[in-house]
Amino acid sequence: MKIQILGPGCAKCTKLMDTAAAAAKELGITCEFEKISDVNQIMGFGVMMTPGLVVDGEVKSVGKIPSLEEMKKLLQ
Repeated sequence: MKIQILGPGCAKCTKLMDTAAAAAKELGITCEFEKISDVNQIMGFGVMMTPGLVVDGEVKSVGKIPSLEEMKKLLQ
């Protein structure tokens, strides 16, 4: 599974990555993380608000940080 975090590298982006990593660990999912901070790449996903969460090429969350329980649902 590939998880991409879209955003400029702000505190919200870091928290989103931490939450995604915690959810993946709890679910026993092996995943690869990638941070994308290039505005053109972010807009290429159709994301206009950050942070954004992309799982295997599909945008799952935009402009918010899902709770740990919400994140586990997004990763399944």
